[in-house]
Amino acid sequence: MKRTNLLYWIFTSLFAALMLLSAIPDILESEETVQFINTNLGYPDYFTPFIGVAKILGGIAILIPGFPRIKEWAYAGLAYDLFGALYSIICIKAVFTDWIFMLLPISLGALSYIFYHKKLKHDLSSLHQ
Repeated sequence: MKRTNLLYWIFTSLFAALMLLSAIPDILESEETVQFINTNLGYPDYFTPFIGVAKILGGIAILIPGFPRIKEWAYAGLAYDLFGALYSIICIKAVFTDWIFMLLPISLGALSYIFYHKKLKHDLSSLHQ
């Protein structure tokens, strides 16, 4: 259990940090972020700060112990964000090297989610003993 718990917190901390840090330019509407999201990808102006706030809320939700239903929604929302970003980048005919970096946050999110469920299963089984 110690190994599962340690891996869960490592992957979850890295994933949450990545999502929280990526939210800062969105919320501040940095020139580079607005250029990429609004001009290159074609999303409306109001989308950038919205997605930034959503990433912050999701990152916080996966870090707070308990609240399994909220955590599930947060994981789902962050996955939609990441896969939507990946799909959007591919749709603008970006070259492989422009979108391969998306595999890092997707992998961290998947590992965090997998170990969350392993940890949850162990926690629930120890309650029933």
